[in-house]
Amino acid sequence: MFQYALRRVLISIPSIFGVILIVFLMVRLAPGDPALLLAGEFADEATIELIRERFGLNRPTHEQFGIFIVNLAQGDLGRSTRTNREVTADLRQFFPNTLELALGAIVIAFAIGIPAGIIAALRQNTWADLLVMFGALIGVSMPVFWFGLLAILYFSVQLGWFPVAGKGTLGHLVLPAFSLGIGSMAIIARMTRSAMLEVLSQDYIRTARAKGVVWNRVVLKHAFRNAMVPVVTVGGLQFGTLMAGAVLTETVFTWPGIGRLLVDSILARDYPVVQGAVLLIATSFIVINIVVDTLYGLIDPRIRYD
Repeated sequence: MFQYALRRVLISIPSIFGVILIVFLMVRLAPGDPALLLAGEFADEATIELIRERFGLNRPTHEQFGIFIVNLAQGDLGRSTRTNREVTADLRQFFPNTLELALGAIVIAFAIGIPAGIIAALRQNTWADLLVMFGALIGVSMPVFWFGLLAILYFSVQLGWFPVAGKGTLGHLVLPAFSLGIGSMAIIARMTRSAMLEVLSQDYIRTARAKGVVWNRVVLKHAFRNAMVPVVTVGGLQFGTLMAGAVLTETVFTWPGIGRLLVDSILARDYPVVQGAVLLIATSFIVINIVVDTLYGLIDPRIRYD
C-alpha cells in the first residue's frame, strides 16, 4: 500500500506543476494592474513603477515564473501585495477554517445521504424511494447561496436557533456546513441507492437469504460493505470539491476561510496569495484522492495494490 501511495504521489507531481503554470499565467492575463490598485487612482507613474519594482512585476513573465518556482522549492510563497504578510501565514490562518467547514459538510452529507440511499434501495419504487430521489433532485439543483440565505432568514432571523454569520461556536458551523453539504448529500444518496440496488441483485445476497441469514445482517454486513467502494469514491471527490467550492458559502455566512481570502485576493490582483491558495487547494484535492484510493483495500479485502 505504501508503494502504491508513493507512486500516486510521484504521478501527481506533473499535475501540480501544470496547476502552478496555468494559475500563474491566468492571473497575469487577467485585466488590471496590481501596482495601480495599490498606488491608488491618482498616483503618479513614478510611484507605480516603484511598486512594480518592489514586487518584481516589471520583470518578464518567464523570469517571474522562474523566481516563483525557485522560492516555492524553498517553501517560500512570497508576500501578499495587499497586506505585505507572508502568504504561508495567511494560508495557515485561513485554511484550517475551510477544512473545518468542509469536514462538517461531508459528515452531514454522509450521515444523511447514506441512510437515505439505503432506504431508497430497500424500498425501490415505493413512496419512500420517490421521496428520497425527489429530495436528492432538489438538493443537486439548489444553488448554495440561495439555500444559505433562506437558512439564515428562517433558522437565524425568525427562529433564532443559530448565529447569522461568523465563526466561533459549534452553532456557527451548523448552517454553513449544511448549506455547503446539501449538494454532496444528494449525490451520495443517489450513488448509495444505485450501488445498493446493484449489490442486492447479486447471487451471494440471494444465497445468504436462502440460508436464513437475518435480513438486517445481510443488508449491513454483505450488501452495504460491498456497495461502499463507489460511495467512498464519490465522497472523496465531493470532499475535495467542497474545499475548492466553499467560496459562496464562506461569503454568505462571512466564514473566514480560504475561499473568501481567494476572492478578495483576486479582486485586489494579489498574485502571490492567489497562486498559493490555488496551489494549496489543488494539492489537498490530490491528497484526498490518494487517501481514498488507499482506503479501498480496507473496505474490500479483495482489492490488492500489487
